[in-house]
Amino acid sequence: MRRLSRRKALSLVKELDAFPKVADSYVETSASGGTVSIIAFSAMAVLAILEFFVYRDTWMKYEYEVDKDFSSKLRINVDVTVAMKCQHVGADILDLAETMITSNGLQYEPVIFELSPQQRLWQRTLRLLQSRLREEHALQEVLYKTLLKGAPTALPPREDAPNEPLNACRIHGHAYVNKVAGNLHITVGKPIHHPQGHAHIAAFVSHEAYNFSHRIDHLSFGQEVPGIINPLDGTEKITYNNNQMYQYFITVVPTKLNTHLISADTHQFSVTERERVINHAAGSHGVSGIFVKYDTSSLMVTVSEQHMALGRFLVRLCGIVGGIFSTTGMLHNLVGFCFDIVCCRFRVGAYRPRQELQLNHLNHHQAPLLVGNAPL
Repeated sequence: MRRLSRRKALSLVKELDAFPKVADSYVETSASGGTVSIIAFSAMAVLAILEFFVYRDTWMKYEYEVDKDFSSKLRINVDVTVAMKCQHVGADILDLAETMITSNGLQYEPVIFELSPQQRLWQRTLRLLQSRLREEHALQEVLYKTLLKGAPTALPPREDAPNEPLNACRIHGHAYVNKVAGNLHITVGKPIHHPQGHAHIAAFVSHEAYNFSHRIDHLSFGQEVPGIINPLDGTEKITYNNNQMYQYFITVVPTKLNTHLISADTHQFSVTERERVINHAAGSHGVSGIFVKYDTSSLMVTVSEQHMALGRFLVRLCGIVGGIFSTTGMLHNLVGFCFDIVCCRFRVGAYRPRQELQLNHLNHHQAPLLVGNAPL
């Protein structure tokens, strides 16, 4: 009884077979079918390899939400070189609440304003990258994926000992400020703080010593991430007027960066530049110097690196193989059907009349006649 039940179950399973086998004696092969099969297998192999490269690749996903962290401090990273001596220039930060941030984290280093050949090459390369980033925004995703792999974005040190006088001042370091709008300004004189506000002691600096030609080697907000190129990195401004004012209006966007290489809380920013000459007689009022006015956005961006799941890759691979197999089979049958219709219409090939076929058959099997000289 058990054997009978097993046989019945096995026969039932065989009846449910959706892939019946055809005996080799009933299979007909053709040259056209073999050609189509070669083309189909080649297309499957090429598309499968391309799909594997797509599976290995990653892409960046951007998500937006309201920034609820308003109590934390914002870090500003500065590396600016001004064409004035360090005793004549000062930098400080004043936020919207009239809170003066002490510049204890900023250091003043006497340097030479002119760059060495190696440093000039670095700056030209950085400018080229900046121009490409403005034209092709998708390159930013490439930078996110290759963090910590590329060359450092800081200005390399001079390769030779300076023989020229130190005619410039490098202001570099970082400072923590409140997450409100503020103003980082670099102007003549050292800053001092008093109950009525703040001021710069500029009375002892000659007006002929004013020169706010500057170079921004690095300016960023938040945690420093190696490999990120910020919009103002590599900026250089040269002026021959002592009363020049430079203004940079910046909108800072908090950004959480999560990639396979690093996870960091940093900030992106957009900038608008403006410069003018201070001329009180012409109505252009103000103070000579470099002013970076920043404001924080209420939105936070989360940038995460995404990867295709293995199951999705297998499904797409099966779709490629099955789709090409079915499509080429249908095209082969359609072409064969059209070819049969044309042959039937013009009576060529297998569709020629039977009498003509028989005559050709006899002609092919007829013995050849021997032609020679008949005997006399």
